[in-house]
Amino acid sequence: MKTGANLSISDPKAYVSKVPDEHGYIDYTPEENGTWEILYNRQMEIVRDRACPEFLEGIDKLDMGAQSIPQLPDINDKLENMTGWQVERVPALIGFERFFELLANRRFPAATFIRRREDLDYIKEPDIFHELFGHCPLLTNQAYADFSQHYGILGLNATKEERAMLARLYWFTIEFGLVKSDQGLKVYGGGILSSKEETVYSLESDIPNRQSLDILDAFRTHYRIDQLQKNYFIIDSLAELQNIIKLDLTLLISQAKKLGMKPSDYLPKENAAC
Repeated sequence: MKTGANLSISDPKAYVSKVPDEHGYIDYTPEENGTWEILYNRQMEIVRDRACPEFLEGIDKLDMGAQSIPQLPDINDKLENMTGWQVERVPALIGFERFFELLANRRFPAATFIRRREDLDYIKEPDIFHELFGHCPLLTNQAYADFSQHYGILGLNATKEERAMLARLYWFTIEFGLVKSDQGLKVYGGGILSSKEETVYSLESDIPNRQSLDILDAFRTHYRIDQLQKNYFIIDSLAELQNIIKLDLTLLISQAKKLGMKPSDYLPKENAAC
């Protein structure tokens, strides 16, 4: 999720989105483009045999490469023609209302800064590498794109408590989801695909629990934003995302609220568990 607040804008360590010119292009520095190159090359080596085929196809469809940070107008030209989506520049973090509004209108929010070298392996705020590399390739897939839009529409009409439940569903699908394929279990969650450590851990570690996606379970499962996950949910194919949006999720949220949260697999830590 791209909501909340981690650092004050007055904090010298805070990240701030870069401002584009009148045509929507950003003049990234050689160091920033170099950071993208390091991240892209490193991550492509890791995800090549671990990402779902649709993700790798999306990389090719968007002509995403290592040479420089992709520019939003170029990405948008391609996405618009494939699934009707666009990427919209936002500050580092936005509120729930704005997040859902953008998704409902087929606009994917992306902060336009890239992490510093000292934050290469982990960054609290979602940067442009996480957004463009982790998520945009799968926005070329209609099932993934339709699910994202429907999720936004649901969120706009949800109560605060319902939004907390929806955040868990988003976390366990779009951010940290796994999917079956002819080549075995693969990754489709953007939070995994943009992470060097979690990509390998999610598929190959004996520590986490992996189970078929049960929406009611997902609504009731805790997660942490600051460490490797203890639970991953698996879908049979990306087409299953279109089946999810046909469900009465509001009813399932009501059932989940009555059942209550499942016991947490994490040690207590203030403001870290959701």
